[in-house]
Amino acid sequence: MAFTQGPGGVHVYSSTCTWEGSTGLGYDGVVRQHRIECPPAVAPLELSNDPSLGGDASLLDPEQLVLAAASSCQLLSFLAVAARARIDVVAYRDDAEARMSTDRPERIATITLRPMIRATGTTEKRILHLVEVAHRECYVANSLSTPVDVVATVEIG
Repeated sequence: MAFTQGPGGVHVYSSTCTWEGSTGLGYDGVVRQHRIECPPAVAPLELSNDPSLGGDASLLDPEQLVLAAASSCQLLSFLAVAARARIDVVAYRDDAEARMSTDRPERIATITLRPMIRATGTTEKRILHLVEVAHRECYVANSLSTPVDVVATVEIG
């Protein structure tokens, strides 16, 4: 399991973030590459900062991880509600986007998920309803103060 059982059945997740380097040369000299490990997953994530802040563009940054978490959670929530409803979803692709604020405090101001869903034996209206249900059940979207909008496109056939 990715979590341990806490008091009252609460799921407790853990991660370890490690970095080595020196801040002695000032802001521009700081190496921003770091590692996140989330046992029991065996693959660590090598991360950096946004390139505009001196990071390595070939590595994921925390802002991308927030967006990816929202997108992944919506997908998994949707697949769960579709499976419980016995709806046959055969493809799902989300071209998601996060926009940073231009005011203070700096933050991800909006997240827009754009799932394109292909299903058989149902209606577009039914799929869109399940998208809404999944959004209400998405742990990540429920955890963020940033609004998460879901704009779905459905193909039946």
